[in-house]
Amino acid sequence: MMQTSKRAVHQHAPMNPFPVEDGELRIGGIPLTRLAARVGQTPFYAYDRGLLTQRVESLRAALPKTLKIHYAMKANPMPALVGHMAALVDGLDVASGGELKIALDGGAKPRDVSFAGPGKSGVDLRRAVAAGILINVESFREVAELSGIREETACAARVAVRVNPDFELRNSGMKMSGGPKPFGVDAERVPELLAAIGRAGLEFEGFHLFAGAQNLKAEAIAEAQQKSYDLALALAASAPAPVRTLNLGGGFGIPYFPGERPLDLAPIAAKLDELSRRMARDFPGAELVIELGRYLVGEAGLYVARIIDRKVSRGQVFLVTDGGLHHHLSASGNFGQVIRKNYPVAIGNRMTSSERETATVVGPLCTPLDLLADRMELARADIGDLVVIHQSGAYGLTASPRAFLGHPDCVEVLV
Repeated sequence: MMQTSKRAVHQHAPMNPFPVEDGELRIGGIPLTRLAARVGQTPFYAYDRGLLTQRVESLRAALPKTLKIHYAMKANPMPALVGHMAALVDGLDVASGGELKIALDGGAKPRDVSFAGPGKSGVDLRRAVAAGILINVESFREVAELSGIREETACAARVAVRVNPDFELRNSGMKMSGGPKPFGVDAERVPELLAAIGRAGLEFEGFHLFAGAQNLKAEAIAEAQQKSYDLALALAASAPAPVRTLNLGGGFGIPYFPGERPLDLAPIAAKLDELSRRMARDFPGAELVIELGRYLVGEAGLYVARIIDRKVSRGQVFLVTDGGLHHHLSASGNFGQVIRKNYPVAIGNRMTSSERETATVVGPLCTPLDLLADRMELARADIGDLVVIHQSGAYGLTASPRAFLGHPDCVEVLV
């Protein structure tokens, strides 16, 4: 047996959602090998609808009852998954006209859909107005276009202002605010924008603030929520109509890498409870909203690839699979990691095997970037075995360069 790499100092957080029976993972109660046979090909993504439901239910149990939970579709816009989520949450947030179609096809009510993005085209704005959804305005140009659309179509244009605050979400894996940003309107210019919205006759409903994403520090999230609320309260004095909705964004992270631990919801719940009670006084009748993507779906998904070759190069074991960065760019480290770290990876049909080895898992692409696991301790695997990557329910297939080098595409299943 090969020795474990000395680089493996930390261990991944336990991957508990998917049970193991007879040595292999079960997704939606189905053994992995049987599911692979049912799908009919590898690679594929599998999402467990039971885990999706459990995550929303556990979140509702932890957070204030009056809080509205929205699903940010950009995390995973698979139509079947979106339809399932639409029945569980209070609203959907879309980032394009294409996502808007999926949301409405999935059963979302237009009044519960919002649209954010720094580059909304005139066509997309027209579609949004016609659908009757809430548009998070992010520029003066959008106000002018919406005014013209409203006059031309005689349809009400529902808007909220996406604010770029002068603070950021500390310890955030992806910062969305503070300093110069393409997202939203700088806080100091929002009163001017609100005046323009009033002159244009648009239906102002509230504010949207999104400070950052993928954060595992509860205190930092709670601090950003407090600052966002205080900023919205100050800006409301310049609003052309009462605030009816306040979207504080999300930022809730999930553990991906060694040493990371799940987010502690308790401090966040305490802060949201405080803000919910303040809302009743400061914004009578308004809704407090959080917008979550990866936190709702990330841990309910697996990426599954089959080993097509096993080779040893100068003492290092390489497991070559039929899937790679063209399907799962984030797992390869090319979706924003400054220093590449391993996602939780396992041999899904050998979960209880006592025979272990240190191996590197790569894809079939002709580039050294096609790396799915770098010198990880895994069950000893052979050709035909199934490699699984946990934490793959968010920013997977649609965030990957699927046409790169012309390899076959991947499929998705909701189980």
